[in-house]
Amino acid sequence: MSADGLQYEIIGKGEPILFLHGFTGTRETWREVSSCFHNYQCILVDLPGHGETGSPITSMKDCCSLLAALVDQLGISQTHVVGYSMGGRTALSFAMYYPEYIASLVLESASPGLGEESARQERKEKDEQLARRILEKGVEEFVNNWQELPLFATQKQLPDKAQRKIRKERLSQNAEGLAMSLHTMGTGAQACWWDDLSQLPHPTLLIAGEEDEKFVAMNQKMQAAIPQATFLICPDAGHAVHVEKSRNFGKMVNGFLSKNHIDITR
Repeated sequence: MSADGLQYEIIGKGEPILFLHGFTGTRETWREVSSCFHNYQCILVDLPGHGETGSPITSMKDCCSLLAALVDQLGISQTHVVGYSMGGRTALSFAMYYPEYIASLVLESASPGLGEESARQERKEKDEQLARRILEKGVEEFVNNWQELPLFATQKQLPDKAQRKIRKERLSQNAEGLAMSLHTMGTGAQACWWDDLSQLPHPTLLIAGEEDEKFVAMNQKMQAAIPQATFLICPDAGHAVHVEKSRNFGKMVNGFLSKNHIDITR
């Protein structure tokens, strides 16, 4: 299905949960873990430049506007939002730009952005370089290097079938879409939300894998800044907790959601 260019899929009925994938991912990344959420309406989205969504945008705010339009089209007043990595940054941005749509947030291995202008500029330049390389060398060459990043080292421990599925999902992307995503939704391009976290009014669950030391430390700082934040560390997991430890992830999120119900009878 499509809404203003965003391709999406709905699984189940009940309180809505909007799922937002990471860079090089698609809505398919959530399919297995969505089976953990009984009595919920799982809305799986392909973000701009990924999967079946083209939707050229110029900023993270544009993406959030598309998400708001999708929620409106579905006739939903509020939704839980679960975001991983780039999708977590998108979920947080969505909550900042459109707080009225948010019932609760689950941010998995996510960042509020870079606080220093020099760091943002440096990251933006690196993202621009990567975008050019993807366009010049193609998706397969990029994926071959991307999957070897230390960030994804723990995924080498997954069964071969799971590793092949992740690689297939990454290879399904197109160069122009990934480049656009880096230009418009990269960490260097997005707004920095560190100074705004204290104003975030929504119940928020932060999740990081025990082996992902950078994001464990970052999420500890985020927990201290967000008034209604809970931080859970998943043992024996790296960056992609929902992939590496899907059952653990499901238990964590279900426990959180059970305390933050939406009244859908209104």
